[in-house]
Amino acid sequence: MQTLTQQVIELGLTNRIMTDTQLARLLAGSRQRRHNLVNRAIKAGELHRLRRGYYLLADRFRDYPSHPFALAQALMPGSYVSFETALAHHGWIPEAVYATASVTPGRKSLEHTHPLFGRFTFHPLAIQAGYFLELVERVQISEQTMLVAEPFRALMDLVCLRKIEWQGMEWLIEGMRIDYETLRNITSADIRTLALVYQQKRANSFLTSFAKELGND
Repeated sequence: MQTLTQQVIELGLTNRIMTDTQLARLLAGSRQRRHNLVNRAIKAGELHRLRRGYYLLADRFRDYPSHPFALAQALMPGSYVSFETALAHHGWIPEAVYATASVTPGRKSLEHTHPLFGRFTFHPLAIQAGYFLELVERVQISEQTMLVAEPFRALMDLVCLRKIEWQGMEWLIEGMRIDYETLRNITSADIRTLALVYQQKRANSFLTSFAKELGND
């Protein structure tokens, strides 16, 4: 076992995502020594570089496997998991999703692909100030806490991202393959909440048409 791995375990940081700054506090010696210790642990397969300056121990040293939702929020602090990723997580769509897609508070869409952990995408949306986390829940999976959009929020985030016009319930049922009874269970309160969230007129028009379809206008 590498020196770095031993120190991380002894300090009880087994399940943490660590930064260069944190490692600098943990490891004595010069910057070059720290660089060498990190690279040795990576070559031994004991440490993974999530992205530049961010690291985590291999799953065999952890108490539980690293979850892609938690990794997404380490890659982009302040983001939350949404779009098809959240819809699949909640069981609203049957298709497998091969990327972890999130909404970011930043201004640019970003993508990061890791050879071990897969593809992560981050997209900004035009959201009213103070409403970024409406209908976003804090969930715990395998002792890891992360932010995930509730299913209706994830759906409307997707509508906003793709600039989708209202096309009737057919797009939701046939195109997205969302069960009609699931859609019927969306409440007036949820619709009113999301009507305050988006700056995009198209998204708000979609909400209005959807509410009329459900008889919730």
